[in-house]
Amino acid sequence: MNTATANQTIELKKGRGGQGLEPSYFARRNVWDWLFAALVVAGTAIAFALYGSVMDGYEKAILAGVAPSLIWLGWFWRPLQALGVAVAAFALLAIWLYQTPAGTADLARADQMFMLKYFISSQSAILWMSMLFFMSTAFYWTGMFTRAGDTFELLGSRLAWVAVTLALIGTMVRWYESHQIGPDIGHIPVSNLYEVFVLFCWMTAAFYLYYEDQYKTRRMGAFVMLVVSAAVGFLLWYTVIREAHEIQPLVPALQSWWMKLHVPANFIGYGTFAIAAMLAFAYLIKQSASETRWYKLAPLWVLGLVLCLEPIVFRQSAAEKGGSYWFVYFGVSALIVATIMFGRKRIAERLPSFEVLDDVMYKAIAVGFAFFTIATVLGALWAAEAWGGYWSWDPKETWALIVWLNYAAWLHMRLMKGLRGTVAAWWALVGLAVTTFAFLGVNMFLSGLHSYGEL
Repeated sequence: MNTATANQTIELKKGRGGQGLEPSYFARRNVWDWLFAALVVAGTAIAFALYGSVMDGYEKAILAGVAPSLIWLGWFWRPLQALGVAVAAFALLAIWLYQTPAGTADLARADQMFMLKYFISSQSAILWMSMLFFMSTAFYWTGMFTRAGDTFELLGSRLAWVAVTLALIGTMVRWYESHQIGPDIGHIPVSNLYEVFVLFCWMTAAFYLYYEDQYKTRRMGAFVMLVVSAAVGFLLWYTVIREAHEIQPLVPALQSWWMKLHVPANFIGYGTFAIAAMLAFAYLIKQSASETRWYKLAPLWVLGLVLCLEPIVFRQSAAEKGGSYWFVYFGVSALIVATIMFGRKRIAERLPSFEVLDDVMYKAIAVGFAFFTIATVLGALWAAEAWGGYWSWDPKETWALIVWLNYAAWLHMRLMKGLRGTVAAWWALVGLAVTTFAFLGVNMFLSGLHSYGEL
């Protein structure tokens, strides 16, 4: 028997033993996968039938591309199927509740219908999202210090799922509400700081929940949910001082279908970079658990400095409105730093291994870099349409390039030089500071073509 024949025989035996041959991709789909696909296709067809006449060619192409993308995502990670069905069901319920007996929509019903007023109008759903993210963070941290840690972390995870669901319901309903205000006002809700902070919150949490599921550990949640709760805190403050929850018409530069692609891609980058940074922080805390020398606790001093000085950064707005909010924020920040300082040994015991933290950090940055690159290219195309040039060295564009170069260098060092450990963690943590300045700092301290996004 020659070598080729022997190899064929071995492979055949493996196949008969059920080890060598795997079912095809479609053969691995179960009945729920196909039912989910059918629902997505049916929903897309209904959307085309009802609204196709008011869509331009670009919008039709985007809608046609959304259907296979949603199906693939639901098949890739099955929890998204239940999420998608729940969001669609409650968003449609909200739309139905807005209808009057005459068959027209009346946004005043948001204060009249119980479900709309307290649960699924856009503002109600987003407020619930905010509260549940705070509760989720509290449960994750309680799990760090109690014997029933796994139970509390499970509750934190479940609340995070509910918060993501409500954030998406609020986003879908807000989209609908904007179209009811006026024919020229309706837009996808990713156009101002209020809307993109909602986007950041649910997208960051959703990506974290994916990694939580893939690595079969909930012990990273306490750190990741800190950044989500910080974003929620900013969102609530910004809502108070600017009444940002009110739906406003788009400025001319934002009246483009590029916005529908550029902004979500950007915030996948922001969200995953934030996850990587918080896991880098967890890595450094785990590393310094047994240290007593003050200079070895640098991650905690940096966190304390950033959190406690943030009210000073926003001092002008705090002086106008919400001053007491930042006083409370300062107190909570100090409590968080103290808790981590004195409980770091217990925290280190609960955290996953260095290898898991390092691997998730790397994968989060890799995903974020890919989408941030796509967003940068889309932004250049959008700029060419809006301002007549692909690149103008506007402060926002310049800092976006700095962010891109930072993570490109991180990935290069990781893949080519084997970057790991303390240096990689500190670099990822500093990367979040750079990214935050590109996102918020430029709006606060610099001016340019993106001045419509200022605080």
